[in-house]
Order: sequence, then C-alpha cells, then structure tokens
Amino acid sequence: MTLLIVGATGTLGRQVARRAIDDGYKVRCLVRSSKKAAFLKEWGAELVPGNLRYPNTLTQALEGVTQVIDASTSRPTDSLSIKQVDWEGKVALIQAAKAAGVERFIFFSILDADKYPEVPLMEIKRCTELFLAESGLNYTILRLAGFMQGLIGQYGIPILEGQPVWVTGNSSPIAYMDTQDIAKFAIRALSVPETENQAFPVVGTRAWSAEEIINLCERLSGKDARVTRMPINLLRAVQGIMRFFQWGWNVADRLAFTEVLASGKQLNALMDEVYTVFGLDPQQTTTLESYLQEYFSRIMKKLKEVDYQKNKNKKQKPKKTPFKQSSKANSQ
Repeated sequence: MTLLIVGATGTLGRQVARRAIDDGYKVRCLVRSSKKAAFLKEWGAELVPGNLRYPNTLTQALEGVTQVIDASTSRPTDSLSIKQVDWEGKVALIQAAKAAGVERFIFFSILDADKYPEVPLMEIKRCTELFLAESGLNYTILRLAGFMQGLIGQYGIPILEGQPVWVTGNSSPIAYMDTQDIAKFAIRALSVPETENQAFPVVGTRAWSAEEIINLCERLSGKDARVTRMPINLLRAVQGIMRFFQWGWNVADRLAFTEVLASGKQLNALMDEVYTVFGLDPQQTTTLESYLQEYFSRIMKKLKEVDYQKNKNKKQKPKKTPFKQSSKANSQ
C-alpha cells in the first residue's frame, strides 16, 4: 500500500509526510522540484515529479497508490492563481485518483467556507468539497482554521525585531492548531472507518484574537509590540484597484481573505466528538501558549548566547600598543 502526499514541501504537508513515514507508511511525494524536496527523500519518502497544472503528470505518480493526502495550495509567491491551483488543479487530481482506483482521499478545507461566497479561496474550497463528495471516491474532509506556525512571522518575529505588527479591522478570533497535530488527524483518518465520506472540523484548543496573541507575545518576549491597524476599507479599495489589472487578480483574491480575518466572527468549532471518532487524546494537543512559549524560550536563549559570545570576543580582543619610536629616533 502506497500513500501519495501532494504538497509535501509545504508547512502542513511536510508534517503529514513526517508523521506518515514515522508510522510506517510507504510514502510517495508529488513534487515540482526535487532539489527543494531533498529533505523528504532523506526522511525516506519516494519523490515523483509532477504538477497539478499538468494532469498528464499525475497518472504516473498515482500508479500503485491506494491512498492520497492532498495538502497542496497556491502560495503568495506563486505565479499561478488560486483558481488554477486550488480549483483546476484539485479537480484534475481528484479525477486522476478516481481513474487510478485510489481507495482513500484526504482533503484539507477551511472551516466555514460556505459562509463566505464572496471570498474566492473560501468559495473554491466549498466547491471542491462538493466535487470530491460527488466523485465516487472514498474521502475524508478536514476543515482547518489556521496554523500556529504562521503566527511566528506575523507576530513573533516583528515583535522581537521592533517592526510593526499589522492588525486588520475587527480581528476574528481563530482556533489555531499546530500542523503536527493536524497531521495526526490526517494519518489517523486513513485507518478509521468511521471517518469515511465525512467532513470534520480540526481546530485548536481555543480561539484567539489578534490582540490576545500580541499580549501573549509581549509577555513571553518581554518586548512591546508596535501595533499598526490597517483600515479594512483601504484594503477593499486596493483589492478593487487590483481587479482592473490581470496581473493583480491573484493579489486581489488573497486580499479578499482579509474579509474573513477582519469580520469579527470566530473561526472555531467543538472538537469533543471529533477526538472520540479519531481515537485521539485532546490532552496531547499543543496549546497556543505552550507553542509560543517554546518558541520564545528557544529564541531568547539563542539571543543571550549571541550576546555572551560578542562580549567574550570583545574582552579577548588584544589591546593596541602605543606607537614606539625607534632607538635611532630616540638618540636623535
């Protein structure tokens, strides 16, 4: 039995791959660049070249595959649009998986995607869920809220470096989850019959607003945050302008997601029944407090070590001796 992971070089995908390999699965990863995915091969995964944008590359990648976990998504740095990757690419993958006789297909969606039809990514996720459910594949949909890993760049690093922390509108409390914990649910779904042809929320222990996260980071780092609020109307205006230019469509689609983050509505769900179905222990789920505490403890220790080394080098630096005249000059 072979498990194909799509998007294995991403923030979530790499944790899914790591977990699957550790649990003894024969893992194959669809990658666009073998060089960037070299770490997956070192872990023990098989790399196969392919691209969701080219369906003909999927046939070979799916040969002998019995299970698929799709953790792929378009990235801000990609030249491709959200529609091209998250809709057209996913449709091609689902169709190829069906044709290859894949027995299980795990798909990551977004919580409450059906409540934001005006937000391109949310609407695409909703449509993909429907397409997958009607494909005839044996599927499991995991609806996520947000990754804890993303908070480091958004809050942790700017606060440590004294850079502005951007907050948009009335920030929506979000139940962020560690991608390692999400990976547990994804791999567990493969072996639990009760998860077949079902959709489940997979979110963190509680929802956090931007202000609460900033306060927590300030306390853990001992530094004050430079909070800058971006008016939601300004972002809407920029989004509207971007819509006039084809090169700006991808940016506009991403800016539209700020409507979700600034709506003030919680992205959260009850998880008690989900833990029961998956047979996982909620006490082993990482809390946001412990995640950020571990990060700041590690970083603050590193900074202290760097400062200590600098001071040590200064003390060891040889003192410059004063200029001495030659004996000849002294005799004159």
